[in-house]
Amino acid sequence: MHVDDCRLIRFPKIADARGNLIFIEALRHVPFEVKRVFYLYGVPPGETRGAHAHKTLEQVMIALAGAFDIALDDGVRQRHVRLNAPDRGLYVPPMVWELELNFDPGSLCLVLASDFYYEADYYRDREEYLRDLTRARRPATL
Repeated sequence: MHVDDCRLIRFPKIADARGNLIFIEALRHVPFEVKRVFYLYGVPPGETRGAHAHKTLEQVMIALAGAFDIALDDGVRQRHVRLNAPDRGLYVPPMVWELELNFDPGSLCLVLASDFYYEADYYRDREEYLRDLTRARRPATL
């Protein structure tokens, strides 16, 4: 996968005088069945989260409150996305290194994940991640 495969998803919003309601449906608004939900909050100024890639897991990240940046890297190209609205989420496919940073005070990041937590699915060592990417991109020899 590549950073170009990361994309913003706009969720349906119903707005009236009473406020806004946003809904998200698995396999309709996100491209996978949601098996896990988690959130980040209370991130101190200057701290980062993430700094890993997943072998198979897909995610959608949403700024429910506040704003933060996501740095994306596929070993060749880099891209930065600022999330700052609860009606948009960022789809991150497998094999894209991601780092969340520049959290505004009071930010709340909701993450929808395609699978349960498995530590073996994580690349936490960047050098190992880059080695596996290089191997995967090498053409097969006959």
